[in-house]
Order: sequence, then C-alpha cells, then structure tokens
Amino acid sequence: MSRDNLNELTAFLAVAREQSFTRAAAKLGVSQSALSHTVRALEERLGLRLLTRTTRSVSPTEAGERLLRTVGPRLDEIETELTALSALREKPAGTIRITAGEHAADAVLWPAIAGLLPDYPDIRIEIIVDYGLTDIVAERYDAGVRLGEQVARDMIAVRIGPDMRMAVVGAPAYFAARPKPRTPQDLTTHNCINLRLPTYGGLYAWEFEKADRELKVRVEGQLVFNTAALRLNAVLAGLALAYLPEDQVRVHLASGAVVRVLADWCPPFPGYHLYYPSRRQATPAFSLLVDALRYRG
Repeated sequence: MSRDNLNELTAFLAVAREQSFTRAAAKLGVSQSALSHTVRALEERLGLRLLTRTTRSVSPTEAGERLLRTVGPRLDEIETELTALSALREKPAGTIRITAGEHAADAVLWPAIAGLLPDYPDIRIEIIVDYGLTDIVAERYDAGVRLGEQVARDMIAVRIGPDMRMAVVGAPAYFAARPKPRTPQDLTTHNCINLRLPTYGGLYAWEFEKADRELKVRVEGQLVFNTAALRLNAVLAGLALAYLPEDQVRVHLASGAVVRVLADWCPPFPGYHLYYPSRRQATPAFSLLVDALRYRG
C-alpha cells in the first residue's frame, strides 16, 4: 500500500467517525479543504461514494460503512502496535484516553494521576467526563471507568475503588418545613433534584434496596442537572433533596450542613473498575497507570 493510499484511508476514517469534516480536520491537524480533497481522491480512485454530505452533517454510505467496519479496526491495530514500539524507550511515554463519570474522575482517577505524572513527564492523560455507557472501542478510548456491576464480560476489569454507598441528603433548613421521608415512596411528595442522563436524554431513577427488595423511584422537583457539584450546591442552599455518593457528602454530614435520610435503603455496592479490551496490548505507560489506580483495600 502506498503512503498516499494510507493517508486517504486515515482521512476517511477520521471523517466517518467524527461525522464532521471540521472536527476531523482539527483532530488530524490539517485544513478542512485539504481533508475534503483527500477523501474525494479516495472516492474517485475506488469509483464509489463513501460519504453522504449535507449542509449540516456527514454520514457514511453503505460502501463507507463497510470500509469503516473492515479497514478501521486493522488500521487501529497498526496504530496500537506503533504506539507500543514507541513506548519501548527508556521512559514510558504516550497518550492515554479514559472516559469516566464526574465522580469517578474526581474521587479516584485524579488522586492517582496527580501522584503519577510528576515522575513521568512523557505520559499524557486525557480524561473525558461522560455519564453515558460509552463504547470505548468504537470511540477509541484506551479504557473506561464504570461501577463493577456495569462492566461487560468481554472486558478486563481492574478494581480501582472501594465499595460505595449512595446517600439521600437535605439541609436542615429544607427539613424545617417538611417531614423527613421514611420510605423511598415518600420522596414523591418532596422537591428532589434530578440527574439528566446523556445516553437517552432521560432522568435517572433513584435506586434503593432493603431486605432483598429493590425499588426505583422517579422523583420530581424544580431542578435538573447533569453534574454532581451543582446538585450538592443546591442541597447546601436548602432548596431540595439529592441522591449523591456518600463520600461526596461525608464532610457536610459531619459538620451538620446536611442531614441524611433513608440510610437503611442504601446498602453498599461494588465500586469503580477500570476496564479495557482483553485484546489490548498494554504499553508501559498504560501498565503504570493501571498499577497506580489498582485498589489494594
């Protein structure tokens, strides 16, 4: 395969995956016009239209989907091997891309990364905060972070955090005018803060369990957020109740700034795990990160 052919395939894959010439050009570090010219050259050489272009979007044609599905993984394998070879230098190097939720990134990933990076200046780490169940293979992440029960069986999973508990909390000012809920069903009469999920655009149902009885409650309230920080701020302001990780509110519970309810309905559950494809060949940089993150209890 000539270098030009390889460049054309790389250009096509970038546009097809990003579904945008603008984003693909930025990712590849080339101009949009040069990228468009390269993709058209590939289409002309093959005698097939690979992309459907409109004023607002770009999507693969049937031929483009086939090329993306068959050639894409092979080029990814080549790139992985080249990265592995470049990592065989004296010092571990390279970029590691991880997708994780906001709480996992702040409570687990960041402390480990902050301790690792000063000793390895050639390692770069990119963390994308996302509440969705991202397909790390399709989105070309090196790894993702999920709760233990959410990790797919075909992935390698490494425990990176202790068991977790959730907490329903409100400020004393909030409860001054309202009775505390005694059961999860009582939440339907309270002003609760909802979490917007990105995957389907729906609202997260609060999950409870007691004596092998599981409940999901769809709460109502004046506020909807997609970050934990805003939910905590609203609770501290006395505006509503929130459903948050226990460790995130522990300090506020100790100080009396917030009050916990329904604790007997919030048992521990498996904590965060780092996961990645079983066929992934670990670079020295990735192995270092995994070891830094591994939970040793």
